[in-house]
Amino acid sequence: MAIDRLIRSRKGRVALVLFFAFLLWYALALPSPLFDKPLSTVLEDEEGLLLDARVAADGQWRFPMPDSLPQKYVRALLSFEDKRFFRHWGVDLRALARAFRQNWAAGRVVSGGSTISMQLMRMARAPRPRNLWQKLLETILATRLELAYSKGEILRLYATHAPFGGNVVGLEAACWRYLGKTPASISWGEAALLAVLPNSPGLLYPGRGREQLLAKRNRLLDRLLEQGYLDSLEWDLAKAEPLPEKPQPLPHKAQHLLDYFILQGHEGQRLKTNLQRNLQIQALQRMNYRLSLLKGSGIHNMAAVIVEVASGKVLAYIGNMPGTGTNHQEQVNIIPAPRSTGSILKPILYGLALEEGLISPRSLLPDYPVSMQGYRPDNYYSHYEGAVAAERALVRSLNIPMVHLLKRYGVEKFLHSLHKMGFSQMKRSASDYGLTLILGGAEVSLWDLCKVYASMGRRLEFFGDRQGRYDPLDWTDLHLLCDESEAQPESLQAEPDLLSAASIWWTFEAMRQLERPNEWGEWEQFSSSRRIAWKTGTSFGFRDAWAIGLTPEYLVGVWVGNADGEGRPGLVGVRAAGPVLFDLFELLPSTTWFEEPIDELTPTVVCRKSGYAALPICPKDTLFLPPRAQALSPCSYHEKLHLDATGKYRVYAGCIPSGRMKEEVRFVLQPIEAHYYKLIHPDYRALPPYAEGCEDVVGVLPMQLIYPRKKTKIIIPKELDGSKGKAVFRAVHERKDARLYWFLGNHYLGETSGVHNMAVSPSPGKYLLSLVDDEGYRLERQITIE
Repeated sequence: MAIDRLIRSRKGRVALVLFFAFLLWYALALPSPLFDKPLSTVLEDEEGLLLDARVAADGQWRFPMPDSLPQKYVRALLSFEDKRFFRHWGVDLRALARAFRQNWAAGRVVSGGSTISMQLMRMARAPRPRNLWQKLLETILATRLELAYSKGEILRLYATHAPFGGNVVGLEAACWRYLGKTPASISWGEAALLAVLPNSPGLLYPGRGREQLLAKRNRLLDRLLEQGYLDSLEWDLAKAEPLPEKPQPLPHKAQHLLDYFILQGHEGQRLKTNLQRNLQIQALQRMNYRLSLLKGSGIHNMAAVIVEVASGKVLAYIGNMPGTGTNHQEQVNIIPAPRSTGSILKPILYGLALEEGLISPRSLLPDYPVSMQGYRPDNYYSHYEGAVAAERALVRSLNIPMVHLLKRYGVEKFLHSLHKMGFSQMKRSASDYGLTLILGGAEVSLWDLCKVYASMGRRLEFFGDRQGRYDPLDWTDLHLLCDESEAQPESLQAEPDLLSAASIWWTFEAMRQLERPNEWGEWEQFSSSRRIAWKTGTSFGFRDAWAIGLTPEYLVGVWVGNADGEGRPGLVGVRAAGPVLFDLFELLPSTTWFEEPIDELTPTVVCRKSGYAALPICPKDTLFLPPRAQALSPCSYHEKLHLDATGKYRVYAGCIPSGRMKEEVRFVLQPIEAHYYKLIHPDYRALPPYAEGCEDVVGVLPMQLIYPRKKTKIIIPKELDGSKGKAVFRAVHERKDARLYWFLGNHYLGETSGVHNMAVSPSPGKYLLSLVDDEGYRLERQITIE
């Protein structure tokens, strides 16, 4: 009845409207979000240790809210600010009454009586004037806060937004700025200091009442001792701790990775990565030493990635070495940047050619000066072997054999395979790249390079565990963040996409045997304390030096050079990047080696000399190769010859009676191949000449020397300026499109087509002038230079 009367009265209706309006306001009164201040971007390692941080947009060090708080800090904070925090609903009436009595007695404000919830609301609503009306609003809003948030959330919000002096906001930023450590590792003395500091944040700085701050901290420690939270020994040690001096710089151990995440839209977030802080720091130290040795040669930038192969987790990420200055673009993150490949893609071509059955590891590839499709590749030291096994060509990183292999495999097909593997920077067409694709004509990033080689290692390592089947997700990206969802295995497949375990195994075996020429051009076998499949690369113009290496457990990728693309003479992969690779591997735990994928290796009979499918006349070996090795082309290097009784001359049935002939199988190279091959293999026997009277079977040679003629002595005159002149040798060929290769002794002069003129300026002496055409016909003439 009383309610009915209240509703009927005008004042009653007004009171009810005001009451419901208050309830509506009360329900909607909390700011949403509670704090809208910008946050610092924080980068952590896999254990939550700080790697790097970027100040918030308003210039404050304000870290994102943590998941938990250290118990020492919570005990100290509640003892100092709000000892009945867990027993009230946002307002402590006893504390307010005590504050009123103290303030009345003192005649001024000496105690506020505010709970942590009330202080949190004052911080959330700042800046507001501090008066009785605002105090009343904070008191009401504190009760609303307690309905919306748990006690733990309120404590964490307070610890995130409490002022700690200067531009330091929040417990975590204060720990790093003043103490140089994580909140979890603070002492009792530090916990007490951090509990009292927001009450008087300006006292921490020298000359601003540090003695008063020290006294406040010690009184809190006394209270904690009385409450039984620490014993007398802990109390003595805590009170003996000095106050921190000036703020410390925050760790900056992964600034390029932090920049990368900010560009990806993660500004103001806490990012927990897979990086290992100690490994990151040690890698920076090793790389700083190596870079200091290179700076004298004008080389200023270096980047590296360390990966856990099985998971694809990135354990260390150095986008560029700090300390080189803005003049040398230290701010540039090299890892995702496209750079010229050099020969770092050769193992991939080798593996794909094995996979296709195009070659075996022993298959011979041409290795002599050549021009193909207007492109004239050359080996690094202009050293040629004539014909070289594919595996040896990879071990020694010979350019010419790999260009021949790319031509056989197909540029367009190779480019398509690289795209499927994950090389994302190759935007041009196959015809635009041409045969330069294998020697640095394209660009890749260190990230993509590590991703692809790690995928190869993962595929080989897991092959046995899966009973010889394949997971397409082996070929996946690298993982930087801990919260990146792990890919779930798809249906395992019997057939591999891209590369099989067998092809990868043979590729890694070749990479393990890496050889390189030293500064005198002599070949050296590189050794390490562990077995590593590794490869280096040097781009055209000495602009980029690469090194990539892996074991079943880890992969290391290194780039060295100048971010602005300036080339330097000493910028060679094996000298600049290779030592860094081995230094970084020494930081990693011991490693094993890949198991041979026996279930996928097929016994294949190959020619012992040529490495192709053996003919009946070939000497034979059995290699265990990828399944498609059955498609190897037949050996074309062995030939059955008819010789006379002495074995010195070739004959044929129409030339001498068959009874006086004998047969012999010879390993035969093209003349230009044989020219270089026999310099390394002196036991090589060239084809014998035809016996007298038997030359007609092949007809007249299709080429002829016009100059010099037989028994000609050549006098090389001096020019008017006193310099040595040149002799011009001339030849003709019956085919207009023929190419002639010119040799003077063991020296390759070059090739001609169309008009066959070759200018030379040799020293005096006797020489054998040799011409070989593109069909293998050879013309030789002894000459004398005077």
